[in-house]
Amino acid sequence: MKVRPRTKLRWIAPLVLGLVLFAAVWAAWIEPNWVQVTRHTVPLALERPIEVLHLTDLHTRAIGRRERRLLALIESERPDVIVITGDCPAADGDYDAVRDLVARLHAPLGVFVVRGNWEHWRPLAQAGLDEAAFWRTTGARLLVNEAAEVGAGLWVVGFDDWLAGRPDVQAGLAGVPPDAKALALFHSPVFFEDLVNAAPGRVDVALAGHSHGGQVRVPFVGPLWLPAGCGSYSAGWYESGGARLYVGRGLGTSILPVRFLCRPEIALVTLGSAGPPAGR
Repeated sequence: MKVRPRTKLRWIAPLVLGLVLFAAVWAAWIEPNWVQVTRHTVPLALERPIEVLHLTDLHTRAIGRRERRLLALIESERPDVIVITGDCPAADGDYDAVRDLVARLHAPLGVFVVRGNWEHWRPLAQAGLDEAAFWRTTGARLLVNEAAEVGAGLWVVGFDDWLAGRPDVQAGLAGVPPDAKALALFHSPVFFEDLVNAAPGRVDVALAGHSHGGQVRVPFVGPLWLPAGCGSYSAGWYESGGARLYVGRGLGTSILPVRFLCRPEIALVTLGSAGPPAGR
C-alpha cells in the first residue's frame, strides 16, 4: 500500500516544527549555560609548570546561573593564574556586575585583565569611575601595553585592544627580559599577526577572545558570522612565527543571547609541561 504525499506531510511537518523548537530552546536556554572546561598543554622551559586559566568575553549582567557555574569550576580547578582577555561588561549591563564577579576570582599568582572593545565603548569614566582604581577594588591587575612577572621565568604581557584601542608592541615588551618566556594577552585575535611581525621570537604563547567562537556554528560550515577584528581566527589553536595563539570561545554572548554547537568555555592552559599543545 502506497503512502500518499499528504499522509507523509502529516508527520513530517510536526517533526520539523519539533526539531526547530528544540533547537531554539537548546540555543537560548541550555547551551549558553553549559560551561565547558578545555585543557591544553604547551611545553615551555619554565622553572616549574604554571596553570593559566583563561576567561574572555564575560559580558556579565549579574551573578546568574552561568556565572555561578564558572565560579564553581574555578574553585575546583585552583589555577596558578587567572587571565581575562577583555569584554567584561555586557552591552546593556553595568560595571557593578563586573566588579561582583571578578572580585570572586582568586589565584595565587594573580588575576590579570586586558581591555576589549567594550571596555572602550563603555568606558569606566563614563560611569564616573577611575579605571585603574576600579580594577584594584576587584583584586585584579589591568595591563595596558605593559608586562608583569608572575614567577618561574614567566611574564604576562597585556596589550590594548586592536579594534577599539591602541596596542603598542614595543611598550608592552619593554620590561620583559630577552631570555624570559612571555605570555601575551589581547582581545582581538587579528592582533596576533602584528605582534609576531613586530617582535619575532619575543612571545611564546598568546591568548585572545572576541570571536565567541562564532556563537552559532553549523556542521561542516563553521561559524555563521565573526566580528571585525577576528580575521581568520575563530577558535582554538593557531601558530605563526614560532608563537602559538589560543582563541577562546568566551563565556557570555553578544548581539543575540544564543549559542549553538559552540559552548561557553573556560580554557585551562598548562605552561611548562612536556608534550605538544593539545586540547579537548
